[in-house]
Amino acid sequence: MKKRSPILLVAILLIVALFLVACGSGDDASGDGGSTDGEGENPKFLSMLTGGTSGTYYPLGGEMAKIISDETGIQTDAVSSNASADNIIALQEEEAEIAFVQTDVVANAIEGTNSFEGNPVDNVLALGSLYPETVQIVTKADSGIASVEDLAGKTVSVGAPGSGTYVNAEQILELHGMTMDDVDAQNLDFGESTGGIQDGNIDAAFITAGTPTGAVEGLSATTGVTIVPIEQGKIDELIEKYPYYAADTVTAGTYGLEEDVTTVAVLAMLAVSDNLSEDVVYDITKALYDNVDSISHAKAEFISVEAAVEGISIDFHPGAQKYFEEQGVLE
Repeated sequence: MKKRSPILLVAILLIVALFLVACGSGDDASGDGGSTDGEGENPKFLSMLTGGTSGTYYPLGGEMAKIISDETGIQTDAVSSNASADNIIALQEEEAEIAFVQTDVVANAIEGTNSFEGNPVDNVLALGSLYPETVQIVTKADSGIASVEDLAGKTVSVGAPGSGTYVNAEQILELHGMTMDDVDAQNLDFGESTGGIQDGNIDAAFITAGTPTGAVEGLSATTGVTIVPIEQGKIDELIEKYPYYAADTVTAGTYGLEEDVTTVAVLAMLAVSDNLSEDVVYDITKALYDNVDSISHAKAEFISVEAAVEGISIDFHPGAQKYFEEQGVLE
């Protein structure tokens, strides 16, 4: 019997090995990232972008991420970030799957206005709104700043350029006949802002966040603070020009305030990437709004299925829409 050439045997083995690899490659083509395979398969991980550690987004996001992880089996991590505008860009560039944003900032993103001028976003959808985010103009009680006009010539923290806080500051100054050029604008986060007020390096700070805000509470523990009011007439003008604002009040007792302070608010909401499947977003939405009672953060009192569809001007993700239609709050 004629022996087979060793070269031929090697060739046969290589062909068999390649065949086995080809058969196995179709079993699991998905990676370990947050995106799905388009067939509704659950991702293994999700990234939830929040905000600075001294604000409201980060601690609340931590609790929500745990609920999603526990209820859906998808490991979800809350990540500190620069908040609304940066979060939307991260969703746009598919660097995250879920993010806290302000309703006004995401509306600007979809429309391609303000900080998104010339760069409209078309792959970000709404999951649901959460709670009012109050525009707080914080200063020392003895600063002599009693009105928005008094900010002229002062050193004022206005948030990072393009952030929700920055846009709020810009619009409120504009309504009072001022621009960023009329103040010595500083681009600080909440913790840096309150630290700067305490140290005397800045005079006031715009802080858009749910009240009470941790950074402001920390300041008020050592320093007398006040919130600069916005007059009702100006509030009405602001809402007429920018309908995503609502009148709001920082109540007496907050930060040691002796009286209520009139101001405005936008809404905090969750946005998601449109590359998440309908089933995944349905499960996330159901997990969060069915388990609000398990959230210990003070903002949980404002979060509900009924309020989740308010103040949102962009399209809902089909998964979120399905859940809210089942709950009878969307048609």
